[in-house]
Amino acid sequence: MADNFFRLDGKVAIVTGGGQGIGEAICRRLAAAGAKIAVFDLSQANAEKVAKSLGGAAVVGSVTSETDIARVVKETEAKLGPIDIIVNNAGITGKAGKTWELEREVMVNVLDVNVVGPFLLCKAILPGMMVRKYGRIVNIASVAGKEGNPTMGPYSASKAAIIALTKSMAKEVVGHGDITVNSISPAVIHTPILDGLPQSTVDYMVSRIPMGRTGKPEEVASLVHFLVSGEASFTTAQCYDISGGRSTY
Repeated sequence: MADNFFRLDGKVAIVTGGGQGIGEAICRRLAAAGAKIAVFDLSQANAEKVAKSLGGAAVVGSVTSETDIARVVKETEAKLGPIDIIVNNAGITGKAGKTWELEREVMVNVLDVNVVGPFLLCKAILPGMMVRKYGRIVNIASVAGKEGNPTMGPYSASKAAIIALTKSMAKEVVGHGDITVNSISPAVIHTPILDGLPQSTVDYMVSRIPMGRTGKPEEVASLVHFLVSGEASFTTAQCYDISGGRSTY
């Protein structure tokens, strides 16, 4: 086997929520494959910690702000070059509760971060990808977007939306060169995001996984690595499960 399979030398990747959890694991995996990494995070401390360890760039802002995104894209291109890879990983679960127990703001805030954020970042970067005729986009969805987790209605709805947005964008860019858009749907992964959920909710999610455990951030990062590589050139508009057997469709 050639030793350059899945290499990303010379590619520039921007990873939202890259300062911790799954995002950090993705940053480290792609950097190990030779990519130049822009760690896009709301936390300056987290972004700088990861970026410094990888020789990348820390770019700080909110994915829900078009102003922040325009600045972040400009900073990334100035420091690292044109963006070849987008990983829309930043997300929030929102408050857990049954539909009739939740305030409108919970739904709005979750959709803003989990759906509008990826839309805005892709909107800002895709035109350049089409000019250069190359790009890889991976959106981090969830099995909740396929099956719906009780007490997590807004989160489940947002992840269903990002799967559909992925398929739409993928079909829009066909014919503009080697550009692919895919999503992945993890089951529950062991990250700090679990700290904000009731243990009963976490236990429910794990109970649905045939392997009987949470996933690891590094396992998610390995799937992302394939999808952003040159080898995944005929793979687009897909949603790949990484769920320990929970989802089989």
